[in-house]
Amino acid sequence: MKATLLTLLSFTLLAGFAEAQNAAPERKPSDGPFPPAMIRPGGMIIPLFPPNSPLLKKERIHEAEKYNSASKGTGPIINVINIHNPSIEVHLAKDRSLNGAAMIVAPGGGHKILWVGPEGADYIEANDKLGVSTIILRNRLRVDGYEPTIDAVNDAFQAIRIVRSHAAEWGLDPNKIGIVGFSAGAELSSPTAVFFEEFQKKNSDPADPLSKVSARPDFVGVIYPGPTPFTKAPETAIPANVPPSFVACGGSGDRVHALWAMDYCNAMLKASVPNIELHIYGRGGHPIKRSDAPDAIPSGKWFERFTDWFTDLGFLGKPGVETKAAKELAAYAKKAKK
Repeated sequence: MKATLLTLLSFTLLAGFAEAQNAAPERKPSDGPFPPAMIRPGGMIIPLFPPNSPLLKKERIHEAEKYNSASKGTGPIINVINIHNPSIEVHLAKDRSLNGAAMIVAPGGGHKILWVGPEGADYIEANDKLGVSTIILRNRLRVDGYEPTIDAVNDAFQAIRIVRSHAAEWGLDPNKIGIVGFSAGAELSSPTAVFFEEFQKKNSDPADPLSKVSARPDFVGVIYPGPTPFTKAPETAIPANVPPSFVACGGSGDRVHALWAMDYCNAMLKASVPNIELHIYGRGGHPIKRSDAPDAIPSGKWFERFTDWFTDLGFLGKPGVETKAAKELAAYAKKAKK
């Protein structure tokens, strides 16, 4: 029943998008790349690729994105499709001097839709209180003709590179830049933990100004994930400098996603990777809604547990100070090379 309701919801939303698109002014290729609308006020939008990038479909980058907003179209954007000019929306924390950390958020939506509100913008305020900047990833979708394991994962890696390249300008610590993915978004965050070296080799053209910028995330969040690289290939190689990961999912209420979460954790633990944390909750469906209410069930408090983990590993320490996570990973990597 749950899957049926979610499917009906997706079809309803897609129908609404179609109506909105019919009413929108038509854009022509000569209009140039589509300028994405702001999901939340106060941020800045940066395209992931230049218009002439071979990774883009040049014949489609002019197409307008389609948005669904809260309160019958008068409220903030909650989801989006028809993404051909992928981008990031950057919301810098007010006091970045606290730690300089930045979290790239990869929303879910089954590769059919992108829930940029509840699994993106809704984390800006909570992160800001910690001094953590929030970057919302607007990646390409299967429903729009893209392959998530290639195009969307490339978008995630490119987002990491762009944020790191602006670290000094934005007052960020370049060693505290990570990605947290939800559901289908976790199908982007989990590969970034293991395939960053492969991405860098494939995207090392000297003409690319980002070719020397690391695409490795410093931390990874895998929240009620879709299949991870270890689901189809349990023996996927894990690099010695693999980042620490936080994994959370409902248990029997979200059994399939919990199994995928465990695929990821089992592989990491078998490799003795340090600082892998897993929360499988007794109750909690898909998605888990973060809640600050006093009567919230335990799964609704997963973000608080993430914050505990994040704090313990030193990511909320002063900018420029080596984290506990980095020290322990260096020891792990040194041991792995022997």
